[in-house]
Amino acid sequence: MKAFSISRYKKDSQLQLINLPEPVVRENEVLVQIYAASVNLLDSKIKSGEFKLILPYKMPLILGHDVAGVIIKVGSKVKSFKVGDEIYARAADFHIGTFAEFISINEKDIALKPKNLTMEEAASVPLVGLTAWQALIEKSNVQAGQKIFIQAGSGGVGTFAIQLAKYLGATVATTASEKSFELLKSLGADVLIDYKTQNFEDILIDYDVVLNSQDSKTLEKSFNILKSEGKIISISGPPTPAFAEEFNLPWYMKLATKLLSRKIRKKANKENINYSFLFMKADGKQLAEITKLIEAGEIKPVIDKVFSFQNTNEAVKYVESGHAKGKVVIKML
Repeated sequence: MKAFSISRYKKDSQLQLINLPEPVVRENEVLVQIYAASVNLLDSKIKSGEFKLILPYKMPLILGHDVAGVIIKVGSKVKSFKVGDEIYARAADFHIGTFAEFISINEKDIALKPKNLTMEEAASVPLVGLTAWQALIEKSNVQAGQKIFIQAGSGGVGTFAIQLAKYLGATVATTASEKSFELLKSLGADVLIDYKTQNFEDILIDYDVVLNSQDSKTLEKSFNILKSEGKIISISGPPTPAFAEEFNLPWYMKLATKLLSRKIRKKANKENINYSFLFMKADGKQLAEITKLIEAGEIKPVIDKVFSFQNTNEAVKYVESGHAKGKVVIKML
């Protein structure tokens, strides 16, 4: 099969198109012919080596976390899926590789593709959908009537999280450039803040939850808008000792997370705020719940551009530019 891979960590490197054997299918796995994949900033961060201590991958490494496709082979112990099923998934850490023609995935990580989505639309959902689900439902337990601040509303996570928060009955504030306001209004955003001309900390007050995806300055400012016992879920760091324990990281990484997050944890403790770091996980059952919301018309994917498989490097570069509104997809078939 053809696949786009890296042979070493380097920030500005291009992915190399290589030929590899078709993946081996283990007893709990399915072999998926990939119809579409999507690009996430996580792919770029792994490519540059930013996560090499948390995710020490072996080289060469095929990048890509999101997939939509058709099952063409099943392992001997697979119970929930069959050959011919149209599925989508966020491939699990250490089992990524969706910038390719085929991938083998554990059945616990996949779900049936929403019937009302194309393969390209479906491929855009898993990583951002699961991130929003795990941030707003698992970690925050968002309730109707609460106020939620979702940073960078026009990005992949933002466009999905706004819709999920509205479905949960929350009032949603977000930051974006003014040219994205119409899109974000259509997704349900209630309070729109132009990050180029306005400071969100001067506008928002008594919020229950912040979904932080920006830098450390934005994270610190987020404390100013929360009520006592409010929650900050950060997908951009700093990672915490609780995260290190959950992922069973080595002792030196546990020590590193303790040092990296010391200042922010101290601030959270002093201001009676709950701070946690989220590194989302693959989860087929949660994805099946997301499928129900999509099929019911509660959430719709937002896609900026679709690139051909041959132009995978251009797709990655476009995501790295920071200009994408919603998701960037690679079409295989």
